[in-house]
Order: sequence, then C-alpha cells, then structure tokens
Amino acid sequence: MNFVQELTWRGMIHDIMPGTEEQLQKEMTSAYVGIDPTADSLHIGHLVSVMMLKHFQLAGHKPIALVGGATGMIGDPSGKSAERNLLDEKTLRHNEDCIKKQLAKFLDFDSDAANAAELVNNYDWMKEFSFLEFIRDIGKHITVNYMMAKDSVKKRLSDESKVGLSFTEFTYQLVQGTDFLHLYREKNCKLQMGGSDQWGNITTGTELVRRKESGEAFALTCPLITKADGGKFGKTESGNVWLDPKLTTPYKFYQFWLNVSDADAEKYIKIFTLLNKDEVAALVKEQEAAPHERPLQKRLAREVTCMVHSEEEYDKAVEASQILFGKATTESLARLDKETFLSVFEGVPTFDVARNKIDNGVPVVELLAAETAAFPSKGELRRTIKGNGLSLNKAKVTDQEYLVTANDLINGSYILVQKGKKNYYIIEAV
Repeated sequence: MNFVQELTWRGMIHDIMPGTEEQLQKEMTSAYVGIDPTADSLHIGHLVSVMMLKHFQLAGHKPIALVGGATGMIGDPSGKSAERNLLDEKTLRHNEDCIKKQLAKFLDFDSDAANAAELVNNYDWMKEFSFLEFIRDIGKHITVNYMMAKDSVKKRLSDESKVGLSFTEFTYQLVQGTDFLHLYREKNCKLQMGGSDQWGNITTGTELVRRKESGEAFALTCPLITKADGGKFGKTESGNVWLDPKLTTPYKFYQFWLNVSDADAEKYIKIFTLLNKDEVAALVKEQEAAPHERPLQKRLAREVTCMVHSEEEYDKAVEASQILFGKATTESLARLDKETFLSVFEGVPTFDVARNKIDNGVPVVELLAAETAAFPSKGELRRTIKGNGLSLNKAKVTDQEYLVTANDLINGSYILVQKGKKNYYIIEAV
C-alpha cells in the first residue's frame, strides 16, 4: 500500500515535506506521533493521528507512539490561548499505561514483525537533560528569529492575545525538536506526523536533525478535523467523547457517530475507518438514494464502536438505541448495564423512592401518584391504565391493583415508567 496515496484519498494530508513519499517507497521507515498525556484516556480528537499510525503500520512501516511526559509538563502553545496545568510524574506514568492499553486496539505492539509498534515517553530522555546542556546542545542550533516566525508563537505574541507567551511555552518547539533528534539517533526515525497546528514544531525537529546530524528528516500533517456546521469536532454538551467506557459509555460513543451530519459522515468514514475506496463509494451512493436510511452514519458508528470497544458493546448500543423508539422488551431492558441504562434515559425525570417500600410491595397507583409525581392524580392514573397507556419496564400494566415489588427493579435499582408513547419517568430505589 502506498501510504501517501492512501492518506490523500482519505483527505488526511494537509502538509507534506518534499521527498517524504520517495523516502517511504525506498525503505521501511519509522515515524512517530506525539500524544499528550494530560488525561488517562484518549478522546476522539486523538483518533486522527492514531489512524495515521495504523495506516502507516498497515503500509509496512514502523509506528512509534510518543507519550509526551516531558512536553506534558510544559504545555504546547499551538492552538491554545492559555498555559496549561503541569502534571507530576506519578500521574504521567499512570496516564501513559492507560493510553498504551487503548493504543493496543489499533496498533500491533507485541508481534515479532520488524514493523511492530513501539511506545516511548520523552520524559525518559529529557529528565536527565540539564538546562545548561539543553541551551548548549540544542538552543544554539536554532535562532530566535526562526522560532519567532512560527505561527503558534506569532499568534500568542499578537495584539489579540491577552495572555502573552511564557518562556516555558516558547521553548516547547525546541523540546519537541529534541524528541525528533533523539528518535532519529536512537530509533532511526525519519518522519514525524501530527495535526496541521504542529507543522512549526515538527519542522523545528527536521531542522535540528539537519544541523546536528547532517541528516534528512521529514514531516507530514493532517488537517484539523472540523464539523460542517463550524462546531468543534469531538465535543458534546457534556464535554469530550472519550475512548474509556467509564468516561463515555459505548452507547453514548455509538450515538455520537450515529448523529453526525451527512456531510460529516462522508468525511469521517474515510478518516476513522479502514473501509476501502470502493466500499465508501458504494455507501455514498446508498446515502444519496435513501438519505433517511442513513447508511453512512450507521456504518461509521459500527466500524468505530467495534474498533474502540468491541462488537459485543456495539450490539448492546444498537439494542439500547432501539429502546426509546418502542422496539424494546422487558428482557432487553434487563440486559442493559447501569451506565448504559442511565445514558439512554439521560434527562428523563427521576424520582427517588425508599427501597424498603418497594421491597415490601407498593400498589402501582400509590407509587406513581402519591410516592412520586409521575401522575398528578390517582384518577388520571387509573384512566391511563384503563386506556392501556401505562407501561412499567416496557410491559403494559392492565391491573389497577398491581403491586410493584423488588422483582420490578432493573439492575436492582430502577423502574422505567412510560405514560403513553413518549413520556418517560424513572423511579430509583434508594
């Protein structure tokens, strides 16, 4: 597979240094991507560069994922309006371990292949570097004029920026350049990849390799992912969409991809899946013929959810998605774990009822019209039952004397009350 051609049709190349494609065709090459370890999980904003590494390995080359333990202690000014919090080593090491587990779903770290992936942490080689050594061995090779010309620096020094730029952040590109120099020397790494906002930092590295080693190194960046409506990719009202199921449930993760616009779905399916050109073209045709069926979004959501979580979690997410649209049974509700249940019914009015009342058995009329405010009166509730309009846990209630007990609790905690077709309430036993 020609890596550059593959990324080109997928819309994943923003800038590429001349000679990069020729280098990749000449020999198996090592390339690295830097990953910020400020959290113990990746989010979908990281997925673009992770997919670049995945394609790189599939093309027969060697991917290196660099966890920025040292750079995470400084903070990159690129695209940022303010300086970030600095992390201690214990936190960084924990985050590194968690990130490697997630990356292992995309990259082959464990095989004996010559192009098996590697994970490195720049803290390991930067921690012993004294300040005097740094300014002597690195600083003297890059002029201030060169550093000031970078867009990331210019923006923070412009009249629009109210916070300025600390010396710590100003040196960031030298630290990142040192990473490239180190990996060039130690791992024969000749290419760095990243988002388009990293171009200035990456080319500082290629310049250091040229000046210190008389070597040739290369740079390739992908566009920053945007949404068709101009909103920020990967952000929802509740914040980042994380890869860790404890931070973003597989159901919510699946829903994020399922709900992207048609224009975004066509773009994202090329970037975030391994589907080939013909498969994508066929899906685009299907979408044009029947946009209401949303084949692009469905396939995108399936591919990414299976890759990040598993096919089993994908199946659960699909089943959970159908619950709100009436295609559910008491059994399918019972199969939902607590997190997914709460994700599906996020925002639904919830009432707390003492567990001992439910354990002892409480008449349905008492529970819904007296213990909670799900119904304004017992009379209205009785009329709803008579008209076949009340369900508990997706099962119709036809008996006005029905006794609600602990057997009705989903996951030992919840009862889903449905009034008519669209009104839901949750009762939680506390």
